[in-house]
Amino acid sequence: MEDGGNAAAGLGTLRAVLAILQWWGFNVTVIIMNKWIFQKLDFKFPLTVSCVHFICSSIGAYVAIHVLKAKPLIEVEPEDRWKRIFPMSFVFCINIVLGNVSLRYIPVSFMQTIKSFTPATTVILQWLVWSKHFEWRIWASLVPIVGGILLTSVTELSFNIFGFCAAMVGCLATSTKTILAESLLHGYKFDSINTVYYMAPFATMILALPAMLLEGGGVINWFYTHDSIVPALIIILGSGVLAFCLNFSIFYVIHSTTAVTFNVAGNLKVAVAVLVSWLIFQNPISAMNAIGCGITLVGCTFYGYVRHLISQRQAAAPGNLPRNQMEMLPLVDDKQEKV
Repeated sequence: MEDGGNAAAGLGTLRAVLAILQWWGFNVTVIIMNKWIFQKLDFKFPLTVSCVHFICSSIGAYVAIHVLKAKPLIEVEPEDRWKRIFPMSFVFCINIVLGNVSLRYIPVSFMQTIKSFTPATTVILQWLVWSKHFEWRIWASLVPIVGGILLTSVTELSFNIFGFCAAMVGCLATSTKTILAESLLHGYKFDSINTVYYMAPFATMILALPAMLLEGGGVINWFYTHDSIVPALIIILGSGVLAFCLNFSIFYVIHSTTAVTFNVAGNLKVAVAVLVSWLIFQNPISAMNAIGCGITLVGCTFYGYVRHLISQRQAAAPGNLPRNQMEMLPLVDDKQEKV
């Protein structure tokens, strides 16, 4: 009986490790490919790249649900699609576009460090807009995150104000999307595949016209002037396919790990992305810049750990906690915020 339990535990651990590795692989590959598209292929059109990703994700989600039957379709009322899904899709679209815009102007290492600021923007938004109250440990965990971001920004050798602002506003968009999901999607238990199934088509519809108006001429000119058009198109379409695969991998890793493991793995993923991007693009990173990145990631890990402890305490004795302590938890759960 004991041997069977050990074998099951070992199998669970192996599944969690494989889930984390494939998540890291897809995430880092998508980021590196997008940066390669902007920097090496000279395809400097983030709206078009984002649109390609949305189209690939729409097709991929349809195939996964209706053809492969990988997940059952969660039915949504037509009225809710416009009242609930569309606003979420709009913020989702802004989030993805700003991420790609920032990648065009700043190194992957800097962009990934700034994205780690999302826990701070999430807490601050809930405090300012929703009047939520948090205990001192939550606020204390934000100190190294903010300090690390400041140190990284001041010492960034490839600093670009436009890319920096795009990444920071992207953090606000990510936080807004996460917070809105709790209220707008209340009553629907969406997984990552169904989320993409409903949001990606709306995001494509929202972005298609701006992409054509703002970047259409440049894309046509690129077609006529770029040397190796077929390999370049394969890379661009491949990044879209992998972007959908990343959503699939998120679904797998969420169901294979605990909240603490997921939090630590998410922060280590940033370190892996920074290292791989540095090896490929050789962007200069100063010692203080690396220290700032490390401080930020430690702060994110501490924040996730504190969130987990408070969640566990609330789950253990929800009726015994006073109202002001019940409100100390953010509106979203550990894993949803990280995604």
